[in-house]
Amino acid sequence: MTDQTALIPNPVAQAADRTNARKVFIKTYGCQMNVYDSVRMGDALASEGYVTTDTAEDADLVLLNTCHIREKAADKVYSALGRLRDMKKERNAEGRELMIGVTGCVAQAEGEEILRRSSAVDVVIGPQTYHRLPQALKRARQGERVVDTDYAVEDKFEHLPVPDKKVIRSRGVTSFLTVQEGCDKFCTFCVVPYTRGSEVSRPLAQILDEANKLVDAGVREITLLGQNVNAWHGTGLDGSSWGLGDLLYRLAEIPGLARLRYTTSHPRDMDDRLIEAHRDLRALMPYLHLPVQAGSDRVLKAMNRRHTAEEYVRLIERIRAARPDIALSGDFIVGFPGETDAEFEDTLKLVETVRYAQSFSFKYSTRPGTPGAELGSQVAEEVKAERLERLQALLLKQQHEFAESCVGKVIDILLEKPGRMPEQLIGRSPWLQSVNVDAKSSQIGDIISVRIVGTGPNSLFAERIER
Repeated sequence: MTDQTALIPNPVAQAADRTNARKVFIKTYGCQMNVYDSVRMGDALASEGYVTTDTAEDADLVLLNTCHIREKAADKVYSALGRLRDMKKERNAEGRELMIGVTGCVAQAEGEEILRRSSAVDVVIGPQTYHRLPQALKRARQGERVVDTDYAVEDKFEHLPVPDKKVIRSRGVTSFLTVQEGCDKFCTFCVVPYTRGSEVSRPLAQILDEANKLVDAGVREITLLGQNVNAWHGTGLDGSSWGLGDLLYRLAEIPGLARLRYTTSHPRDMDDRLIEAHRDLRALMPYLHLPVQAGSDRVLKAMNRRHTAEEYVRLIERIRAARPDIALSGDFIVGFPGETDAEFEDTLKLVETVRYAQSFSFKYSTRPGTPGAELGSQVAEEVKAERLERLQALLLKQQHEFAESCVGKVIDILLEKPGRMPEQLIGRSPWLQSVNVDAKSSQIGDIISVRIVGTGPNSLFAERIER
Protein backbone atom coordinates (compact mmCIF):
# COMPACT_ATOMS: atom_id res chain seq x y z
CA MET A 1 0.00 0.00 0.00
CA THR A 2 1.11 3.55 -0.64
CA ASP A 3 3.13 5.40 1.97
CA GLN A 4 1.92 8.52 3.69
CA THR A 5 2.01 10.22 7.06
CA ALA A 6 -1.25 11.62 8.33
CA LEU A 7 -2.80 13.27 11.33
CA ILE A 8 -6.28 11.91 11.92
CA PRO A 9 -8.75 14.81 11.87
CA ASN A 10 -10.99 15.54 14.80
CA PRO A 11 -14.00 13.26 14.10
CA VAL A 12 -15.47 13.10 17.59
CA ALA A 13 -14.62 16.26 19.51
CA GLN A 14 -17.42 18.24 17.91
CA ALA A 15 -19.91 15.59 19.03
CA ALA A 16 -19.02 15.88 22.70
CA ASP A 17 -17.48 19.11 23.96
CA ARG A 18 -17.03 18.05 27.56
CA THR A 19 -14.59 19.97 29.70
CA ASN A 20 -13.76 16.93 31.81
CA ALA A 21 -13.36 14.54 28.88
CA ARG A 22 -9.98 12.98 28.24
CA LYS A 23 -8.42 13.94 24.94
CA VAL A 24 -6.59 11.66 22.51
CA PHE A 25 -4.20 12.63 19.72
CA ILE A 26 -3.60 9.96 17.05
CA LYS A 27 -0.69 10.29 14.63
CA THR A 28 -0.80 7.91 11.69
CA TYR A 29 2.14 6.64 9.67
CA GLY A 30 1.94 4.57 6.52
CA CYS A 31 -0.89 3.24 4.43
CA GLN A 32 -4.55 4.03 3.96
CA MET A 33 -5.50 1.08 6.13
CA ASN A 34 -3.64 2.67 9.03
CA VAL A 35 -5.68 5.82 8.44
CA TYR A 36 -8.86 3.74 8.61
CA ASP A 37 -7.62 1.91 11.73
CA SER A 38 -6.87 5.21 13.46
CA VAL A 39 -10.41 6.40 12.84
CA ARG A 40 -11.80 3.16 14.28
CA MET A 41 -9.53 3.46 17.33
CA GLY A 42 -10.99 6.92 17.81
CA ASP A 43 -14.45 5.34 17.67
CA ALA A 44 -13.48 2.77 20.31
CA LEU A 45 -12.08 5.46 22.61
CA ALA A 46 -15.09 7.74 22.09
CA SER A 47 -17.25 5.09 23.72
CA GLU A 48 -14.93 5.42 26.76
CA GLY A 49 -15.40 9.18 26.96
CA TYR A 50 -12.41 10.35 24.93
CA VAL A 51 -12.58 13.17 22.43
CA THR A 52 -9.96 13.66 19.75
CA THR A 53 -7.66 16.64 19.51
CA ASP A 54 -5.40 17.89 16.74
CA THR A 55 -2.25 18.42 18.84
CA ALA A 56 -0.20 16.23 21.13
CA GLU A 57 0.27 19.18 23.50
CA ASP A 58 -3.48 19.21 24.18
CA ALA A 59 -3.80 15.45 24.70
CA ASP A 60 -4.07 13.18 27.73
CA LEU A 61 -3.33 10.19 25.49
CA VAL A 62 -1.05 10.09 22.44
CA LEU A 63 -1.20 7.12 20.07
CA LEU A 64 1.34 6.50 17.32
CA ASN A 65 -0.25 4.23 14.72
CA THR A 66 2.82 2.89 13.01
CA CYS A 67 4.08 1.48 9.72
CA HIS A 68 6.91 -1.05 9.34
CA ILE A 69 7.20 -1.24 5.56
CA ARG A 70 10.49 0.64 5.47
CA GLU A 71 13.24 1.22 8.00
CA LYS A 72 12.84 5.00 8.04
CA ALA A 73 9.19 4.68 9.06
CA ALA A 74 10.18 2.77 12.20
CA ASP A 75 12.97 5.27 12.91
CA LYS A 76 10.43 8.10 12.79
CA VAL A 77 8.41 6.38 15.49
CA TYR A 78 11.33 6.10 17.90
CA SER A 79 12.27 9.70 17.21
CA ALA A 80 8.70 10.78 18.03
CA LEU A 81 8.77 8.69 21.22
CA GLY A 82 11.87 10.58 22.34
CA ARG A 83 10.02 13.88 22.05
CA LEU A 84 6.95 12.46 23.80
CA ARG A 85 9.11 11.17 26.66
CA ASP A 86 10.25 14.71 27.39
CA MET A 87 6.68 15.95 27.21
CA LYS A 88 5.56 13.22 29.61
CA LYS A 89 8.24 14.20 32.12
CA GLU A 90 7.02 17.80 32.05
CA ARG A 91 3.42 16.67 32.54
CA ASN A 92 4.33 14.41 35.44
CA ALA A 93 6.23 17.25 37.12
CA GLU A 94 3.02 19.30 36.90
CA GLY A 95 0.95 16.45 38.33
CA ARG A 96 -0.84 15.85 35.01
CA GLU A 97 -1.33 12.64 33.09
CA LEU A 98 0.04 11.83 29.67
CA MET A 99 -0.30 8.26 28.48
CA ILE A 100 1.54 7.04 25.38
CA GLY A 101 0.64 4.12 23.17
CA VAL A 102 2.20 2.54 20.10
CA THR A 103 -0.14 0.71 17.75
CA GLY A 104 0.06 -0.75 14.25
CA CYS A 105 2.74 -2.73 12.47
CA VAL A 106 5.84 -1.56 14.38
CA ALA A 107 3.98 -2.51 17.56
CA GLN A 108 3.23 -5.96 16.13
CA ALA A 109 6.79 -6.51 14.91
CA GLU A 110 8.71 -5.25 17.95
CA GLY A 111 6.34 -5.67 20.89
CA GLU A 112 8.30 -5.80 24.16
CA GLU A 113 11.31 -4.20 22.48
CA ILE A 114 9.37 -0.92 22.32
CA LEU A 115 8.94 -0.95 26.09
CA ARG A 116 12.65 -1.68 26.50
CA ARG A 117 13.70 1.16 24.21
CA SER A 118 11.21 3.72 25.49
CA SER A 119 10.32 3.90 29.15
CA ALA A 120 7.58 6.44 28.36
CA VAL A 121 5.36 3.95 26.51
CA ASP A 122 2.38 2.61 28.45
CA VAL A 123 0.69 0.34 25.92
CA VAL A 124 1.71 -1.51 22.76
CA ILE A 125 -1.20 -2.73 20.63
CA GLY A 126 -1.04 -4.69 17.39
CA PRO A 127 -3.29 -4.06 14.37
CA GLN A 128 -5.44 -7.10 15.12
CA THR A 129 -6.17 -6.12 18.72
CA TYR A 130 -6.86 -2.38 18.68
CA HIS A 131 -10.48 -3.06 19.63
CA ARG A 132 -9.02 -4.04 23.03
CA LEU A 133 -7.33 -0.65 23.45
CA PRO A 134 -9.78 0.68 26.10
CA GLN A 135 -9.14 -2.36 28.31
CA ALA A 136 -5.37 -2.02 27.82
CA LEU A 137 -5.51 1.63 28.95
CA LYS A 138 -7.42 0.66 32.10
CA ARG A 139 -4.71 -1.86 32.93
CA ALA A 140 -2.01 0.73 32.25
CA ARG A 141 -3.61 3.18 34.69
CA GLN A 142 -3.25 0.51 37.34
CA GLY A 143 0.51 0.51 36.78
CA GLU A 144 0.90 -2.28 34.22
CA ARG A 145 2.83 -1.73 31.00
CA VAL A 146 0.71 -3.59 28.47
CA VAL A 147 1.74 -5.41 25.30
CA ASP A 148 -1.13 -6.96 23.32
CA THR A 149 0.09 -8.23 19.96
CA ASP A 150 -1.54 -11.65 19.84
CA TYR A 151 -3.65 -12.35 16.79
CA ALA A 152 -7.15 -11.93 18.15
CA VAL A 153 -9.43 -14.94 18.06
CA GLU A 154 -12.51 -12.73 18.11
CA ASP A 155 -13.57 -10.57 15.15
CA LYS A 156 -12.36 -7.08 16.04
CA PHE A 157 -14.90 -5.42 13.74
CA GLU A 158 -17.79 -6.95 15.67
CA HIS A 159 -16.41 -5.42 18.88
CA LEU A 160 -15.91 -1.90 17.53
CA PRO A 161 -18.70 0.60 18.25
CA VAL A 162 -20.57 2.12 15.32
CA PRO A 163 -20.30 5.93 15.24
CA ASP A 164 -23.50 7.89 14.78
CA LYS A 165 -24.47 9.82 11.65
CA LYS A 166 -23.21 13.12 12.97
CA VAL A 167 -19.73 11.74 13.58
CA ILE A 168 -19.57 10.03 10.17
CA ARG A 169 -20.80 13.20 8.49
CA SER A 170 -18.09 15.27 10.18
CA ARG A 171 -15.45 13.14 8.45
CA GLY A 172 -16.46 14.15 4.94
CA VAL A 173 -18.11 12.71 1.87
CA THR A 174 -15.46 10.06 1.18
CA SER A 175 -14.56 7.13 3.38
CA PHE A 176 -12.31 4.11 3.62
CA LEU A 177 -13.81 0.69 4.38
CA THR A 178 -11.59 -2.27 5.22
CA VAL A 179 -12.76 -5.49 3.58
CA GLN A 180 -9.62 -7.61 3.80
CA GLU A 181 -6.50 -7.80 5.95
CA GLY A 182 -3.22 -9.65 5.84
CA CYS A 183 -1.36 -11.29 2.98
CA ASP A 184 -0.39 -14.83 1.97
CA LYS A 185 1.88 -13.83 -0.92
CA PHE A 186 5.11 -13.61 1.15
CA CYS A 187 7.05 -11.31 -1.13
CA THR A 188 10.60 -11.54 0.14
CA PHE A 189 10.94 -7.79 0.77
CA CYS A 190 7.69 -7.38 2.72
CA VAL A 191 6.84 -7.54 6.43
CA VAL A 192 3.05 -7.48 5.99
CA PRO A 193 2.49 -11.27 6.40
CA TYR A 194 4.38 -11.07 9.70
CA THR A 195 2.77 -7.89 11.06
CA ARG A 196 -0.77 -8.20 9.67
CA GLY A 197 -1.01 -11.99 9.51
CA SER A 198 -2.53 -14.25 6.89
CA GLU A 199 -5.27 -13.16 4.53
CA VAL A 200 -8.64 -12.68 6.19
CA SER A 201 -11.77 -11.43 4.44
CA ARG A 202 -14.52 -9.60 6.29
CA PRO A 203 -17.94 -11.22 5.90
CA LEU A 204 -20.20 -9.77 3.25
CA ALA A 205 -22.91 -8.83 5.76
CA GLN A 206 -20.44 -6.72 7.80
CA ILE A 207 -19.23 -4.89 4.72
CA LEU A 208 -22.72 -4.14 3.43
CA ASP A 209 -23.86 -2.99 6.86
CA GLU A 210 -20.95 -0.56 7.24
CA ALA A 211 -21.28 0.67 3.66
CA ASN A 212 -24.98 1.36 4.09
CA LYS A 213 -24.36 3.25 7.34
CA LEU A 214 -21.71 5.37 5.64
CA VAL A 215 -23.94 6.23 2.69
CA ASP A 216 -26.91 6.89 4.98
CA ALA A 217 -24.74 9.47 6.77
CA GLY A 218 -23.84 11.26 3.55
CA VAL A 219 -20.74 9.44 2.24
CA ARG A 220 -20.71 9.45 -1.56
CA GLU A 221 -17.44 7.65 -2.30
CA ILE A 222 -16.07 4.52 -0.62
CA THR A 223 -12.58 3.11 -1.08
CA LEU A 224 -12.31 -0.57 -0.19
CA LEU A 225 -9.08 -1.38 1.62
CA GLY A 226 -6.94 -4.45 2.03
CA GLN A 227 -3.28 -5.33 2.08
CA ASN A 228 -4.25 -7.57 -0.83
CA VAL A 229 -7.76 -6.28 -1.44
CA ASN A 230 -8.52 -8.25 -4.58
CA ALA A 231 -7.95 -11.48 -2.64
CA TRP A 232 -11.24 -10.77 -0.84
CA HIS A 233 -13.66 -13.66 -0.98
CA GLY A 234 -16.87 -14.51 0.81
CA THR A 235 -20.22 -16.22 0.63
CA GLY A 236 -22.56 -14.25 -1.60
CA LEU A 237 -26.22 -13.48 -1.11
CA ASP A 238 -27.06 -16.46 -3.32
CA GLY A 239 -24.85 -18.81 -1.30
CA SER A 240 -22.14 -19.00 -3.95
CA SER A 241 -18.49 -18.01 -3.54
CA TRP A 242 -17.92 -14.34 -4.30
CA GLY A 243 -14.77 -12.43 -5.15
CA LEU A 244 -14.05 -8.71 -5.11
CA GLY A 245 -15.72 -8.20 -8.48
CA ASP A 246 -18.97 -9.63 -7.16
CA LEU A 247 -18.70 -7.44 -4.06
CA LEU A 248 -18.26 -4.33 -6.21
CA TYR A 249 -21.34 -5.19 -8.27
CA ARG A 250 -23.38 -5.48 -5.05
CA LEU A 251 -22.03 -2.27 -3.51
CA ALA A 252 -22.79 -0.38 -6.72
CA GLU A 253 -26.48 -1.12 -6.10
CA ILE A 254 -26.57 0.98 -2.89
CA PRO A 255 -28.69 4.08 -3.56
CA GLY A 256 -26.66 7.26 -3.05
CA LEU A 257 -23.26 5.60 -3.38
CA ALA A 258 -21.85 7.40 -6.39
CA ARG A 259 -18.24 6.23 -6.49
CA LEU A 260 -16.22 3.13 -5.65
CA ARG A 261 -12.47 2.56 -5.51
CA TYR A 262 -10.21 -0.15 -4.07
CA THR A 263 -6.58 -0.55 -3.08
CA THR A 264 -4.07 -2.27 -2.93
CA SER A 265 -4.19 -5.09 -5.48
CA HIS A 266 -1.92 -7.94 -6.49
CA PRO A 267 -1.61 -8.87 -10.18
CA ARG A 268 -2.23 -12.56 -9.45
CA ASP A 269 -5.69 -11.80 -8.06
CA MET A 270 -6.99 -9.66 -10.97
CA ASP A 271 -9.57 -12.18 -12.20
CA ASP A 272 -12.05 -11.95 -15.07
CA ARG A 273 -14.97 -10.90 -12.85
CA LEU A 274 -13.01 -7.97 -11.43
CA ILE A 275 -11.98 -6.83 -14.91
CA GLU A 276 -15.65 -7.09 -15.97
CA ALA A 277 -16.58 -4.83 -13.04
CA HIS A 278 -14.27 -2.17 -14.45
CA ARG A 279 -16.03 -2.55 -17.79
CA ASP A 280 -19.61 -2.51 -16.47
CA LEU A 281 -19.83 -0.37 -13.34
CA ARG A 282 -20.20 3.37 -13.80
CA ALA A 283 -19.60 3.83 -10.06
CA LEU A 284 -16.23 2.05 -10.18
CA MET A 285 -13.71 4.78 -10.94
CA PRO A 286 -11.28 4.26 -13.85
CA TYR A 287 -8.20 4.19 -11.65
CA LEU A 288 -6.23 1.13 -10.57
CA HIS A 289 -3.25 0.83 -8.25
CA LEU A 290 -1.54 -2.38 -9.36
CA PRO A 291 2.03 -2.72 -8.06
CA VAL A 292 4.61 -4.59 -10.12
CA GLN A 293 7.79 -3.65 -8.12
CA ALA A 294 10.33 -4.47 -10.88
CA GLY A 295 10.64 -5.18 -14.60
CA SER A 296 13.21 -7.98 -14.49
CA ASP A 297 11.91 -11.55 -14.39
CA ARG A 298 14.89 -12.69 -12.32
CA VAL A 299 14.29 -9.94 -9.76
CA LEU A 300 10.54 -10.65 -9.72
CA LYS A 301 11.30 -14.31 -9.00
CA ALA A 302 13.73 -13.35 -6.24
CA MET A 303 10.98 -11.13 -4.81
CA ASN A 304 8.57 -14.11 -4.95
CA ARG A 305 6.08 -12.06 -6.97
CA ARG A 306 4.92 -15.18 -8.88
CA HIS A 307 4.40 -13.42 -12.18
CA THR A 308 6.66 -12.26 -14.99
CA ALA A 309 6.98 -8.81 -16.48
CA GLU A 310 5.32 -10.04 -19.67
CA GLU A 311 2.36 -11.47 -17.72
CA TYR A 312 1.92 -8.13 -15.97
CA VAL A 313 1.97 -6.21 -19.25
CA ARG A 314 -0.55 -8.61 -20.84
CA LEU A 315 -2.80 -8.16 -17.79
CA ILE A 316 -2.67 -4.39 -18.20
CA GLU A 317 -3.64 -4.79 -21.85
CA ARG A 318 -6.72 -6.84 -20.85
CA ILE A 319 -7.75 -4.25 -18.26
CA ARG A 320 -7.34 -1.38 -20.71
CA ALA A 321 -9.32 -3.29 -23.35
CA ALA A 322 -12.18 -3.53 -20.84
CA ARG A 323 -11.87 0.10 -19.66
CA PRO A 324 -9.93 2.22 -22.16
CA ASP A 325 -9.92 5.36 -20.00
CA ILE A 326 -8.41 3.64 -16.95
CA ALA A 327 -5.38 5.26 -15.31
CA LEU A 328 -2.67 3.09 -13.77
CA SER A 329 -0.68 3.57 -10.61
CA GLY A 330 2.15 1.33 -9.41
CA ASP A 331 4.80 0.65 -6.78
CA PHE A 332 8.47 0.16 -7.59
CA ILE A 333 11.53 -0.95 -5.60
CA VAL A 334 15.01 -0.23 -6.91
CA GLY A 335 18.18 -1.87 -5.70
CA PHE A 336 16.73 -5.22 -4.63
CA PRO A 337 19.64 -7.50 -3.66
CA GLY A 338 21.55 -8.58 -6.75
CA GLU A 339 19.78 -6.18 -9.15
CA THR A 340 22.14 -5.42 -12.03
CA ASP A 341 22.24 -2.35 -14.24
CA ALA A 342 20.60 -4.36 -17.04
CA GLU A 343 17.83 -5.53 -14.73
CA PHE A 344 17.15 -1.97 -13.63
CA GLU A 345 16.92 -1.00 -17.30
CA ASP A 346 14.21 -3.70 -17.61
CA THR A 347 12.19 -1.78 -15.01
CA LEU A 348 12.53 1.44 -17.01
CA LYS A 349 11.41 -0.42 -20.16
CA LEU A 350 8.33 -1.75 -18.36
CA VAL A 351 7.44 1.75 -17.17
CA GLU A 352 7.78 3.05 -20.73
CA THR A 353 5.52 0.26 -21.97
CA VAL A 354 2.76 0.59 -19.36
CA ARG A 355 2.78 4.37 -18.79
CA TYR A 356 1.61 5.37 -15.32
CA ALA A 357 -0.58 8.26 -14.23
CA GLN A 358 0.75 8.07 -10.67
CA SER A 359 3.36 5.99 -8.90
CA PHE A 360 5.31 5.33 -5.73
CA SER A 361 8.97 4.32 -5.85
CA PHE A 362 11.52 3.55 -3.17
CA LYS A 363 15.00 2.24 -2.55
CA TYR A 364 15.07 -1.31 -1.23
CA SER A 365 15.15 -1.31 2.57
CA THR A 366 16.13 -4.42 4.49
CA ARG A 367 13.39 -5.46 6.90
CA PRO A 368 14.47 -7.81 9.71
CA GLY A 369 12.64 -11.12 9.62
CA THR A 370 11.97 -11.10 5.88
CA PRO A 371 13.72 -13.51 3.46
CA GLY A 372 15.19 -10.53 1.62
CA ALA A 373 17.20 -9.62 4.70
CA GLU A 374 19.13 -12.88 4.34
CA LEU A 375 20.11 -12.33 0.72
CA GLY A 376 23.63 -11.39 -0.24
CA SER A 377 24.69 -9.04 -3.02
CA GLN A 378 23.21 -5.96 -1.39
CA VAL A 379 23.27 -3.03 -3.80
CA ALA A 380 25.34 -0.02 -2.73
CA GLU A 381 23.35 2.94 -1.42
CA GLU A 382 24.80 5.34 -3.98
CA VAL A 383 23.75 2.98 -6.80
CA LYS A 384 20.23 2.70 -5.37
CA ALA A 385 20.03 6.48 -5.06
CA GLU A 386 21.10 7.02 -8.69
CA ARG A 387 18.62 4.42 -9.95
CA LEU A 388 15.79 5.87 -7.89
CA GLU A 389 16.50 9.35 -9.26
CA ARG A 390 16.32 8.07 -12.85
CA LEU A 391 13.15 6.06 -12.23
CA GLN A 392 11.38 8.90 -10.44
CA ALA A 393 12.26 11.32 -13.22
CA LEU A 394 10.61 9.01 -15.75
CA LEU A 395 7.56 8.40 -13.57
CA LEU A 396 7.15 12.11 -12.86
CA LYS A 397 7.37 12.85 -16.59
CA GLN A 398 4.58 10.35 -17.24
CA GLN A 399 2.48 11.79 -14.42
CA HIS A 400 2.78 15.28 -15.89
CA GLU A 401 1.98 13.98 -19.38
CA PHE A 402 -1.15 12.29 -18.07
CA ALA A 403 -2.22 15.50 -16.34
CA GLU A 404 -1.64 17.50 -19.52
CA SER A 405 -3.73 14.98 -21.46
CA CYS A 406 -6.68 15.87 -19.22
CA VAL A 407 -6.69 19.54 -20.30
CA GLY A 408 -9.76 20.23 -22.40
CA LYS A 409 -11.64 17.16 -21.15
CA VAL A 410 -15.11 17.47 -19.62
CA ILE A 411 -15.36 15.28 -16.56
CA ASP A 412 -17.40 14.86 -13.39
CA ILE A 413 -15.74 15.63 -10.06
CA LEU A 414 -16.87 14.97 -6.49
CA LEU A 415 -16.51 18.13 -4.39
CA GLU A 416 -14.72 17.23 -1.15
CA LYS A 417 -13.45 20.32 0.66
CA PRO A 418 -13.00 24.12 0.49
CA GLY A 419 -10.16 25.51 -1.58
CA ARG A 420 -7.73 28.27 -0.65
CA MET A 421 -9.52 30.98 -2.62
CA PRO A 422 -12.97 32.40 -1.84
CA GLU A 423 -15.77 30.34 -3.43
CA GLN A 424 -13.22 27.76 -4.57
CA LEU A 425 -13.86 24.07 -3.86
CA ILE A 426 -11.58 21.10 -4.36
CA GLY A 427 -12.95 17.99 -5.97
CA ARG A 428 -11.56 14.65 -7.04
CA SER A 429 -11.39 13.51 -10.64
CA PRO A 430 -12.25 9.94 -11.64
CA TRP A 431 -8.48 9.38 -11.80
CA LEU A 432 -7.91 10.50 -8.17
CA GLN A 433 -6.47 13.92 -9.03
CA SER A 434 -7.31 17.02 -6.99
CA VAL A 435 -9.28 19.52 -9.07
CA ASN A 436 -9.65 23.19 -8.12
CA VAL A 437 -12.82 24.89 -9.35
CA ASP A 438 -14.87 28.02 -8.69
CA ALA A 439 -18.11 26.42 -7.53
CA LYS A 440 -19.98 29.13 -5.64
CA SER A 441 -23.38 27.64 -6.46
CA SER A 442 -22.34 24.14 -5.30
CA GLN A 443 -21.58 22.48 -2.00
CA ILE A 444 -19.37 19.71 -0.67
CA GLY A 445 -20.79 16.35 -1.69
CA ASP A 446 -22.06 17.53 -5.07
CA ILE A 447 -20.87 15.86 -8.24
CA ILE A 448 -20.51 18.52 -10.93
CA SER A 449 -19.32 18.67 -14.53
CA VAL A 450 -16.19 20.67 -15.24
CA ARG A 451 -13.79 21.33 -18.08
CA ILE A 452 -10.11 20.96 -17.21
CA VAL A 453 -8.33 24.18 -18.15
CA GLY A 454 -4.86 23.81 -16.61
CA THR A 455 -2.46 21.79 -14.51
CA GLY A 456 -0.41 22.46 -11.39
CA PRO A 457 2.39 20.47 -9.77
CA ASN A 458 -0.07 18.19 -7.95
CA SER A 459 -3.53 19.22 -9.09
CA LEU A 460 -5.75 20.32 -11.96
CA PHE A 461 -7.70 23.53 -12.53
CA ALA A 462 -11.18 23.54 -13.99
CA GLU A 463 -14.18 25.66 -14.89
CA ARG A 464 -17.71 24.55 -14.17
CA ILE A 465 -19.97 23.76 -17.11
CA GLU A 466 -23.59 22.72 -17.47
CA ARG A 467 -24.24 19.49 -19.31
